[in-house]
Amino acid sequence: MKEHRVDRPDKTSIIGCIETYEVDPSAAVAAPEKRCYTVEDLQIILACGRETVYTLLKKNEFRRFRVGGSGGAYRISKKSFDEWLDNKI
Repeated sequence: MKEHRVDRPDKTSIIGCIETYEVDPSAAVAAPEKRCYTVEDLQIILACGRETVYTLLKKNEFRRFRVGGSGGAYRISKKSFDEWLDNKI
């Protein structure tokens, strides 16, 4: 059990409450490893704009597909993108 105590500046303040919570380590579930990136993920990784990512997609620089049909959002293969990036560095 963990306890977090905040000093209370006065008796009427709600800032001075004590939060107590329990964390069961056996209940923790590891997040599944990402197998795909989004356009936004690539923008962050490459520190570039949306248009640059779409230009790379149009050039077929890495494997990708669309979720929800031809007008859907792109998902980019993590493996394909990571290999492409490793070859660029």
